[in-house]
Amino acid sequence: MASVDLELGRPLSAAAAAAYPPPLRRSINDDDVDDDGKPKRTGTEWTASAHIVTAVVGSGVLSLAWSTAQLGWVAGPATLVVFAVITYYTSVLLADCYRAGGDQVSGKRNYTYMDAVESYLGGRQVWFCGLCQYVNLVGTAIGYTITASISAAAVYKSNCFHKNGHSADCRVFTTSYMVVFGVVQVFFSQLQSLHEVAWLSVLAAVMSFSYSAIAVGLSLAQTISGPTGMTTMSGTVIGVDVDLSHKIWQALQALGNIAFAYSYSLVLIEIQDTIRSPPAESKTMRKANALAMPVITAFYTLCGCLGYAAFGNAAPGNMLTGFGFYDPYWLVGLANACIFVHLVGAYQVMSQPVFTAVESWASSRWPRCGFFVTGGGGTRLISVNAFRLAWRTAYVVACTAVAAVVPFFNDVLGLLGAVGFWPLTVYFPVEMYIRRRKLERSSKRWVALQSLNAVCFVVTLASAVASVQGIAESMAHYVPFKSKL
Repeated sequence: MASVDLELGRPLSAAAAAAYPPPLRRSINDDDVDDDGKPKRTGTEWTASAHIVTAVVGSGVLSLAWSTAQLGWVAGPATLVVFAVITYYTSVLLADCYRAGGDQVSGKRNYTYMDAVESYLGGRQVWFCGLCQYVNLVGTAIGYTITASISAAAVYKSNCFHKNGHSADCRVFTTSYMVVFGVVQVFFSQLQSLHEVAWLSVLAAVMSFSYSAIAVGLSLAQTISGPTGMTTMSGTVIGVDVDLSHKIWQALQALGNIAFAYSYSLVLIEIQDTIRSPPAESKTMRKANALAMPVITAFYTLCGCLGYAAFGNAAPGNMLTGFGFYDPYWLVGLANACIFVHLVGAYQVMSQPVFTAVESWASSRWPRCGFFVTGGGGTRLISVNAFRLAWRTAYVVACTAVAAVVPFFNDVLGLLGAVGFWPLTVYFPVEMYIRRRKLERSSKRWVALQSLNAVCFVVTLASAVASVQGIAESMAHYVPFKSKL
């Protein structure tokens, strides 16, 4: 029998077990735990792929028509495929780093991305990884709040135009919808871990396919029936659609948007930690990547190319707002409702690692403080404690407040994609693979991997600068809490 702290999901030391009153721990059979003492993991390639789709196919898909319009028929689709290939390849490298100090079955588990970096690289690399990962996770939560509020407002506008006519003033403050989304997240944030939100991920994955399919269908219908916008091989035309400086800035920002659309490496290790073993988790994760990425890439290519065909160089930043809110109003409303539901789940997938990191640190820092301990009666535990309630609620409130102040869809997504792509999707997986395989400097494989590193760094830096410029320009024309959508 093993005493297990179910709050943190890890074995209790003898001293810690003695310090906890009997109602705050329970004994379980060794057959019910994995090799690390945690309760048996039950995830498969299907649940892992659902987590991946939930994390990847989110608000980023809505910006792909605009991104393709900035790059044109040649560079647009090519960029979508290139980012997909890079993401898949580096995700395979990262999945092999789940265990360290042994083989893929018996090695020490790395529960988080930072654990993996510490195992293979150590030192300041761990701090750099933590900064990149958690800034990106928090930023993604803010981006999802912005997107959810835009989608909720779009549902209202669809009904408003249908009821009051096309000439009605149906503009609305998005801040109120951000508050609604935040309240929903306060409730779901009390779920303890990714293990408990598997069902929410499956529901969110279904929603993501639904609104992506609607967007593709509407784009195809408009492409066939018209009217359609002007398209070119190089995208927006200098001197007609934009000037030279805006062409450069927006093309670079489009790269950031596409990078954001594919980002999920920052939660890959956490997703992999839900997978049962045997077989080795890395093998199952490869299957999950192989299941998810082709489907995601196909959807992205359809959304980007058909959206560009429908709207041309004037493609909107949010694809679903370009179809108007008139006919079929119910279909546009349904698509935006699906986006809202999907982002409820995606927000949790991206936020749970932040919650776990802070709570694990607090519990280890003050192990005997009752504020960090779950209370309950009998032999069952209540899944809420005072610290979790206070901390997670404060986190959601803070993200909602920042989203209300900076509600710029494309600019924020581009910055998030730029900040997270190179370090988390490329740099750390490559460096850990080199360390794991002990590749010699100047070998062909080492040179190829470092060349990929360098190119992706330049792209990330340029996209980040372009997105910051876009946010600064948008702020000049926006009044917080007063501008309507």
